[in-house]
Amino acid sequence: MKLLGRLLLVACALYLAGLAVLFVRQRDLMYPRNPVRADIASANLPGAMEVPLTAADGERLVAWLVPPRAGKPVLLFFHGNAGNFGRSIRQARFRALTEDGTGLFAVNYRGYGGSTGSPTEEGIHLDARAAYGEAAERFGAARLVGYGESLGTGVVLQLAAEVPLSAVILEAPYLSTAAVAQGVYPYVPIRLVMLDQFRSEAVIGRVRAPLLVLHGERDGVIPFRQGQALYEMANPPKRFIRFPAGHHEDLPAQGSVPEVRRFLADAASGGVAGAESRTVE
Repeated sequence: MKLLGRLLLVACALYLAGLAVLFVRQRDLMYPRNPVRADIASANLPGAMEVPLTAADGERLVAWLVPPRAGKPVLLFFHGNAGNFGRSIRQARFRALTEDGTGLFAVNYRGYGGSTGSPTEEGIHLDARAAYGEAAERFGAARLVGYGESLGTGVVLQLAAEVPLSAVILEAPYLSTAAVAQGVYPYVPIRLVMLDQFRSEAVIGRVRAPLLVLHGERDGVIPFRQGQALYEMANPPKRFIRFPAGHHEDLPAQGSVPEVRRFLADAASGGVAGAESRTVE
């Protein structure tokens, strides 16, 4: 009996030690960033330029701008949690989204891609507001479409709940980052110890702009069911596109870009109505 008690004490000590390590290192795990400034000249984005920004707390940010053609919208883009703008898969997404003349304004969060500081949920929201302010001043809020990828879906939803956007696009969204983390660490009281929870489920009801949700059914990072559940919580007009063969980062290869263009055209003409759902094979 004494041996069993000692084993339980050791197990508890090890659990608490592991929990302490997770708590201390959680932001390093959540934001696997590359702080190096990516070379915009090698991205093969016609007309692209860097735009310096300053967040409300003084952090200096690096944004990429691809100017729109006449009559085209501007995607205010918020990236996922990994790497920087030098990632080939991210640059390919930027090229695909802008090759028809659609504009792009994408900000490197603090700590990413040459931006100063270290990422936190509060800080990233400040970065989003700085990007919005600059883009709205250049192009007008009526031309801005918020686009969030993975982690960025929670960023753009919070922004869309605060400021006017002509439409919102979510690629691989979550209910909250806490819900995602709970699936990775099922025996950890995530909601008690996680600092940055990006609770999209709590803010999406305040978003009134036309909404497009894109999600792959084989997403191994953010479960498809979370994106679907978030869509169900959203206000109309809204559109949900599922990709049965889609994983977390390969939706452009599955046909997401034509769906984005169709949605942008429909949103501009008032053609998004009610709740629509479609599967793209």
